[in-house]
Order: sequence, then C-alpha cells, then structure tokens
Amino acid sequence: MASLTPILLLGAGRMGGALISGWRSAGTFKDADLMVRDPHPGPEAAVLAQPDDAGLAQAKTVLLAVKPQLWRAAAAIAPHLAPDAVIVSIAAGVGLNDIAQAFGGRRVARVMPNTAVAINQGVASLYAPDPEARARAEAMFAPVAKVVPLESEDLMHAATAVAGSGPAYLYAFVEALAAAGLEAGLTAEAASDMARSMVIGSAALMARSDEDPAELRRQVTSPGGTTQAALEVLTPPLGPLMTDAVAAAVRRSRELG
Repeated sequence: MASLTPILLLGAGRMGGALISGWRSAGTFKDADLMVRDPHPGPEAAVLAQPDDAGLAQAKTVLLAVKPQLWRAAAAIAPHLAPDAVIVSIAAGVGLNDIAQAFGGRRVARVMPNTAVAINQGVASLYAPDPEARARAEAMFAPVAKVVPLESEDLMHAATAVAGSGPAYLYAFVEALAAAGLEAGLTAEAASDMARSMVIGSAALMARSDEDPAELRRQVTSPGGTTQAALEVLTPPLGPLMTDAVAAAVRRSRELG
C-alpha cells in the first residue's frame, strides 16, 4: 500500500472530531500526519494544520467528512490535490461514482462509521471496489472500529440505518427507560443512573460473551418472572417497529444521495 499520510480531513465536525480523538488515543496517527479544511473545526482539530491551496497537494488520502448536503462544495478543492490522492468518504448516501467524478476520477472508498470511533469501539461499514482505496480505508478505521466489508454499494444505505444511526436508537431507548423508571416512582437521578449503567454493563457483558443476543436475553428471562412480564409487552411491537425505523433511515439515505 502506498503512503497513507498526510491525511486531509474535509470537515472536522462531530464525526471528524471523533475520528481524530480515536486516532490519538490509539496512537494511529500523529497530529503532524493530519491536515484539515473546515471554516469552523471542532476542538479536536484546533491544533491541526489548515493548508492553503498549494499545500493540499501534499495529501495522500482525503477523508470526505462533511454533511451530505455540503459534499459538492467540499469537492471544489479537487484540482489542487495530487493525482494519486485517494478519497475516503463518510458522507452518508453519496454514491461512489458521483464522488469519483467530482474528484477528477480519483480512487474512492466509502465508509460508514459511528461516533464510538472516538473511544476505539466503533463499527465501520466499508465498500471499495478498488484494492488500494479499500486498503487505505481499512488502515484508517481498523484501529478505532470493527470494520465490516460490504458486498455491494447499495448495502451502504442499510449499514447507515443500522450502524451509523444505531447509537441514536440506543440513546432513545435509554431516555425512554429512564422516563419509565421516573413514572414508576424512582427519582430522575436514580432512573437515569440505572438506565445508563444497565446499558453500559449489558453491552460490556455481550462484548465478552460468545453467546448471541437471543441467548443472552433468554438467560436473563426467568419463566413467569418480572422480565418475562415486561418482554410480553415490549417484544411483540419491537421487531416491526425496528424494521420500520431502519426502512425509514434507508429511504432517507437514498434521498440524500
């Protein structure tokens, strides 16, 4: 694989900043290996170089990390890049061919990470038909995420809906559980602490276990007990509701493209 650095981040907002934090904590890249183009970079990028147009030619890899609505404006820097620069895009819904065309035919990989890359616990779906682009994307994301290769680009919409948007679903569940605990008589602080800690501990246990989630659920559910009573309320609508939620996110991902 050709040299990966310097890496130019086009956009250093929430996701770009999460990646910078993850790379720092993992020791993957030094600040000197990174450059940024963002008129309002987040605090993680405050110390990174902001090159002028001439300096953009130094970038070996370009991370397209802007919001999908802004990606074409970001691609205006293409004439200033080195011909062999590789583009790695995390812009949701934006197709590989469109990106390649906007960046002058350069090689492209698409990745959909989530913000847990900031603590080296992310998941990143990857599609790249070009071997060099795929290798660079893997080298960038493997230190901070579980990289999941996809067989076709069309599956990026589903990956966005499941893994990219998934943390928000989990946070919404914690919100709802804490609110239910408050309604059941707990204080707001106690309900919040219980809901947050339960999810954190359960996720850690699942990470250490070889059992699938269905088996872990069965282990916690005593026949005729309190958990079974709750699941008899929760489970019937949960599957269809989650299917509808993921389908809505897939539709929106297609619209953004």
